[in-house]
Amino acid sequence: MDLIQIVILALVQGLSEFLPISSSAHLILVPQIFGWADQGLAFDVATHIGSLSAVLWYFRNDIKPLFMDWLKSIQYKRTVGDSVLAWGVILGTIPAAIAGLLINDYSEHLRNPTLIASTTIIFGLLLWYADSRAQKQLALNIKPKTEHQLNLKIILFIGFAQAIALIPGTSRSGITITAALLMGMSRTASARFSFLLSIPLIIAAGLFKSIELSQTATHIPWSDIFIGTFLSAISAYLCIHYFIKMLDSIGMMPFIIYRMFLGIFLFWMFT
Repeated sequence: MDLIQIVILALVQGLSEFLPISSSAHLILVPQIFGWADQGLAFDVATHIGSLSAVLWYFRNDIKPLFMDWLKSIQYKRTVGDSVLAWGVILGTIPAAIAGLLINDYSEHLRNPTLIASTTIIFGLLLWYADSRAQKQLALNIKPKTEHQLNLKIILFIGFAQAIALIPGTSRSGITITAALLMGMSRTASARFSFLLSIPLIIAAGLFKSIELSQTATHIPWSDIFIGTFLSAISAYLCIHYFIKMLDSIGMMPFIIYRMFLGIFLFWMFT
């Protein structure tokens, strides 16, 4: 890959991984627009590592206490501190992990531009409904839940919603935020839980792709890998930071409108 391709794809991956706009839609669209060949498995691994390092660094002050509370909850067999949130991340990951194993052999058949265009629009509209509903509840002085007020029903609902994100165009962050809003969580709490929930899946995806990579005999362009990892990490971190910071003021509507235009553009381009 040339430098421009590396930079654009790394930035696209870093930004679209956490914004509710569908990374799969962008990673199929951008190479088509520029006429690029597939970037290769090694570069996919690099951008996953970049995204993972960004979310781990952003939540570095949350992860250690969560892990310690989780261990204590096992030791004492009761809720300790934020152990419910820690268990929520674990339990919420299971449906997507199982679904991923079941459909892995068929995943390439789902990377259809028309399907991606349809899901981009459909789940964008569902996000609009969930966000509008949440704002109406605020207007009625119904206090939204935070990520520290999870229960099993909320965790499982968001977890099963995350499994739907295996359908390209859905957007993992978009569908989990949508589900959290529908369960009465605030915008910020929905985003924070969505990002925490991404950590196990990004780790799993990175490991899976790394195993695939180790089984191939292809040359690995280390300079491309380093640049891709670095740019993906920086763009993903800035994305998480400003998305959470600005979410209450800008809401979901800019991303919903963007998804509508993106879906229409994909239909126009591929049909």
